[in-house]
Amino acid sequence: MNELVHSTRLAKPAAKPAAKSAAQSAAKTAPASRTNDPARTMAGILEVATAEFASKGLSGARIDEIAAATRTSKRMIYYYFGSKEGLYLAVLEESYRRMRQIESEQHLEDLEPMAALRRLVEFTFDHHQGNPDYIRLVMNENMERGAYLAQSKTIRELNVPAIEAIRQLYNRGVAQGVFRPGLDPIDIHASISALTFFNVSNQHTFGLIFKHDGQTAAALAARRQSIVELIVRFVQA
Repeated sequence: MNELVHSTRLAKPAAKPAAKSAAQSAAKTAPASRTNDPARTMAGILEVATAEFASKGLSGARIDEIAAATRTSKRMIYYYFGSKEGLYLAVLEESYRRMRQIESEQHLEDLEPMAALRRLVEFTFDHHQGNPDYIRLVMNENMERGAYLAQSKTIRELNVPAIEAIRQLYNRGVAQGVFRPGLDPIDIHASISALTFFNVSNQHTFGLIFKHDGQTAAALAARRQSIVELIVRFVQA
């Protein structure tokens, strides 16, 4: 879950040769584009564009590379998305949509409050860890001061259910006496986001400074459990 402002960026400088392979690498797993299948074509473009924007940011990304990797044309991309900025916004919206869709499949309402809270934190940690491009996109958009998300007609609608799910979960816990009263669901959301986001966004600088590899299976499992306990102890009565 993520809406955080970060001062650092994971995106690689556009001048580095490695950055040029982002679109090509994404194309290996992207659906083959077909001009007679608009939905599939758009999905393929979005998948490749996600890697391109995450790697290089809005200014460094190149529509030419996205077109080549998806076997389409710049003209077709502009036909579907209007502009480079329109494609970038569509990528942001799709990234949030995917996360919220998976989040809704956790069925927190079917669990006891404490178990539901643990599942929510675990899901968020796992999602962020498994989707570094999502983290990079959020970081890049914060570098843009949220200028493009502000233009979206759907981002707020996508995120309302996330806060409402926490609100309902929290209220159930308070009613049952397992959560302490007086907390703000948005603050709970922010705390979960901050703790799970950092492990991906700052992994390189943190690892280098403290000579610590936080990406081993053992380190990730320990950190995941620590974050769950931190949130549970903060919320519990």
